[in-house]
Amino acid sequence: MTETLRRHRWLAMLLALLLVAGACGRDDDGGDDDASGSDDTSDEMDDGDEEMVEPSPGITDDSIKIGATYPLSGNASAYAVISQALDACFDEVNENGGIEMADGQTRTIEFIIKDDGYVPDTAVANAQALVEQDEVFMILNPLGTANNAAIREYMNGQEVPQAFVASGASLWGAQHEEYPWTLGWQPSYPTESSIYAEFLQEQFPDGATVAILFQNDSYGEDYVTGFESAIEGTNIEIVARESYEATDPTVDSQIVNLAQSGADVFFNVTTPTAAAQAVRAVGESNWEPLHLLNSVSNSKVGVLEPAGLENAEGIYTTLYLKDPSDAQWEDDEAMASYFESAEQYGDFEPRNGFGVFGYSVCDTTVKVLQDMPEPTRESFQETADNMDYELPLALPGISVKTGEGDTFPIEAMQIAQFNGGTWELQGEVLDFEGETPVPEGE
Repeated sequence: MTETLRRHRWLAMLLALLLVAGACGRDDDGGDDDASGSDDTSDEMDDGDEEMVEPSPGITDDSIKIGATYPLSGNASAYAVISQALDACFDEVNENGGIEMADGQTRTIEFIIKDDGYVPDTAVANAQALVEQDEVFMILNPLGTANNAAIREYMNGQEVPQAFVASGASLWGAQHEEYPWTLGWQPSYPTESSIYAEFLQEQFPDGATVAILFQNDSYGEDYVTGFESAIEGTNIEIVARESYEATDPTVDSQIVNLAQSGADVFFNVTTPTAAAQAVRAVGESNWEPLHLLNSVSNSKVGVLEPAGLENAEGIYTTLYLKDPSDAQWEDDEAMASYFESAEQYGDFEPRNGFGVFGYSVCDTTVKVLQDMPEPTRESFQETADNMDYELPLALPGISVKTGEGDTFPIEAMQIAQFNGGTWELQGEVLDFEGETPVPEGE
């Protein structure tokens, strides 16, 4: 109701009351009844005149401005597909009229993407520009553990949602009470490492040796720390480690050194460019370990095809989303809708698994925006902290769920093996709901 209509309504009611009072006249013993009537009218006006909620910056009656910072260039630019998929998904939402929200307004999305080149300092500059200059409502799905750690203090100081972080570092959930405006999305790296540890105990009941390649930053360290914790008390032993910098042109020398260990298992903790290099190098060597490839780099189109599918055959990973390159999902309604949308609105290869990742983040975001009762950042964060959604493109049995004491949105994954053409799911979904491992110190 507009302010003009509200004023007209109460003026009319006041006039009616005055007319009634005039017709009835005053009581002989004074004007108490008039005073009482005046008070009643005032109370009634106070009860009916509901206080309007002031929208947060970045949201109006018909639009929401959302920012993002991604590595559109540099060694991690393979992840740019995620931002392209988000952009395409939001374009489809807008084309279909926007988001009908709980406050009764329908809003379209303005999505602003900035390139950080996978450099933390650039991510910080981007975050400041998005919040202070572009005045976005939130920053969505910023990518990279180091980049998100770099902007977290600023985002929480500004009380702007750092929503659905594109990093599986456990600290987003473990430290959510300290940083309430930062929330993860994907399964945590220690969860994935724990699944691999359990899998290796089944594959090597008499024990196994492991060689690890990892990115030398908080992302790689979180995987390794989680794995170390998960194998404590088992007969699995790490016998070789090699790290690389995100800016290194190749990881060939690291693979040579790891191969010399003769380890039974190769744990490949890398981002897409380095992952493809490692898959090719191991595949073309005489070393034949059981190969574990972390989930953040298991895209068939983005990683395995550049590495050579023949070099990827037999590799194991974990999945929580449907693989768009897998023929088993051809008749899946959600996957068909994804392909139709990506082909109409997107500018990326729909078979790339990072596209499904982007659309799933989009689905989660739209659902929270639909459900939040007020057009404020506080309302968005409160709703995101209490989700329970089934994602159309998630594997069956996997959902996005948060709540009291649960600050890890997705906590389930399933082992899969690459057969030379697709990822074949193995066993059952392993669900860590409410039990996501958190490394000591977090």
